[in-house]
Amino acid sequence: MTTLAASALDAIVHLPSGSMLILPEFSWAAYERLLADLGEGYGVRIQYDQGKLTVMSPSARHEKCKELILRIADTIADELGCDLESFGSTTFKRQELGKGAEPDTCFYVQNASAVAGRTELDPARDPPPDVVVEIDVAHDSKSKFRFYQRLGAPEIWLYDGDSAQIYHLTPQGYAVAEVSRAFPVLTAAALTRFLAQGQVGPERAVLRSIRQWLRAGGKSSTTS
Repeated sequence: MTTLAASALDAIVHLPSGSMLILPEFSWAAYERLLADLGEGYGVRIQYDQGKLTVMSPSARHEKCKELILRIADTIADELGCDLESFGSTTFKRQELGKGAEPDTCFYVQNASAVAGRTELDPARDPPPDVVVEIDVAHDSKSKFRFYQRLGAPEIWLYDGDSAQIYHLTPQGYAVAEVSRAFPVLTAAALTRFLAQGQVGPERAVLRSIRQWLRAGGKSSTTS
């Protein structure tokens, strides 16, 4: 283990929930060493941007929002009869760009069949996730957008704790959109309502609301 990676690993172990650690002048080799030393299933989110390492320790609220969004997406996919393959906070990195990032969660819908049954993704062969999800209840993640653009991720869902926004990839970058490409029935306004409901009530009630809403053609209110 390099001294730089070892120091970062020690700092990460003691990083309080909801806080952020920024380490400038961090080499690509140290970044890859750190990822290897952390191993599978670590709880922090790590972003690497041309020598700057940013580590975020998610809060309980952050994780609850992330899980609810994934359950919402899975419920919609189930009701619509389409596949969904989740890859969670997979690390996406491109050495030639000097960049790496981990979404709060991500999943495939249109390209689900291309990655079904896979335990690892090969960026040289596999498409990017159809939807990347970022939760900004404590920290701003828009600095990742340029990297997601280079990956070619077609859609981002961003939730700041109050409202959800959907972004579509365009030739000029990401632009705010009203409706999801992955799920054309889902609007940003509807996603915001469901997430707000999840802040004050049980998740199962939210999922029942979604099923009722979809069975009514996506036009009814989000009552449980």
